[in-house]
Amino acid sequence: MDYKITGAMILQMDDLPAFRPVETDLYVANGKIAHVGTLADDAGYEVIDAKGLLVIPGLANMHTHAYMSFMRGCADDVPFDEWLFRRVMPIEDAMTGEDAYWSTLFGCMEMISTGTTQITDMHMFKGDVPRALRDAGIRANIGRGLVGEDLTTDGASRFREAMEEMAEYRSDLLDFILAPHAIYTCSERLLRQINDKAHELDLGKEIHLAESLKEYDDCMKQYGKSPVKYLTDMGFLDDKTLAAHCVRLDDKDYRLLDESCAHVVLNPVSNAKLGNGAANFLQMHTHGLRICLGTDGAASNNTQNLFHEMNFFSLLQKARFCDPDIAPAQETLRMATMNAGNVFGKKTGLIEEGYLADLTFLDMSSLSLTPATDLASALVYSANGSEVDSVMVGGRFVYRKREFTTIDSDRVLYEVTRIARKYL
Repeated sequence: MDYKITGAMILQMDDLPAFRPVETDLYVANGKIAHVGTLADDAGYEVIDAKGLLVIPGLANMHTHAYMSFMRGCADDVPFDEWLFRRVMPIEDAMTGEDAYWSTLFGCMEMISTGTTQITDMHMFKGDVPRALRDAGIRANIGRGLVGEDLTTDGASRFREAMEEMAEYRSDLLDFILAPHAIYTCSERLLRQINDKAHELDLGKEIHLAESLKEYDDCMKQYGKSPVKYLTDMGFLDDKTLAAHCVRLDDKDYRLLDESCAHVVLNPVSNAKLGNGAANFLQMHTHGLRICLGTDGAASNNTQNLFHEMNFFSLLQKARFCDPDIAPAQETLRMATMNAGNVFGKKTGLIEEGYLADLTFLDMSSLSLTPATDLASALVYSANGSEVDSVMVGGRFVYRKREFTTIDSDRVLYEVTRIARKYL
């Protein structure tokens, strides 16, 4: 379906002191932005009256684990190691693929209804997670989590699963990456093998990196170098690598990340809640790092709402440095939109001709957006996700007038409640 969207305010994200809302027509055809402005010949377009709505680029959650969505509240107020090894992993080991399917759909409901159109998802359930993401209609970069010593021995089955689900589910919306879990669950040999495979297959990579003090200290004791330096020395970090967290960095790490052209995805709520600290955005910004935002999974956040994440990120950095100029609203919004589009080479994050039609429509009559004297500020400091009226991914409405068009929400809520009773 091709659309002519009329009457809306379109957020133009230019290099100006404030983003510009422009009331104009917006044309969507073949899953892309066909034109911004007026067309003399607009025959064949379905007209959408969007008066009173603000259209922004869809938000991108660049690090999550959607299959964990039913685990919300399962391991709160405990240290990271207990959270991971004694609370979350036992549930993961007991879960079935069908559990993961419904929980992933549940996570998609929260993300879509709060304006997210693209995610990067690291998971451990072959086929079930991609199937849910396909059924939800969200755009995704999918990585089956990889662990072990060697791709030819204990790591072989997981890598085979990653290749098989990529062959089955790869599509215009679903892309696939290689996702070694972390330096403490993957040997150096495995990481080097994965890096070689990524280059051979032209795939992106994602890894948890420098998330906790224990990870940093253990790496220093074992290798005499920081986690970032450890990956740098083996040539793992490059412009198609997404490094999640990056909380525990030393002074040299920022330069190494910049020189590698790797992308950093910050997860401020998860890091704060687990007591792992807060990333040093000032140093990252000074060194010109490529930064986007993610929520991490609901087991540690406990939401997957990027409006919440943007707000917390900006305020946390201001408090950390006692400086209100740090992480301004405009830059924070770019991290959740434009910057994310650059990670794996997708044309998302801007409302311009030729970009993918991943769009979020917000009700400007919402109390939280009244008055919206500065739209970037309103979206980062005032909005909470309840303002989202409709969401389009690849030119298709997956959420319209606050109703899901691809997901049976009643069935999903029933199944997730049933699953939670089994494990929590």
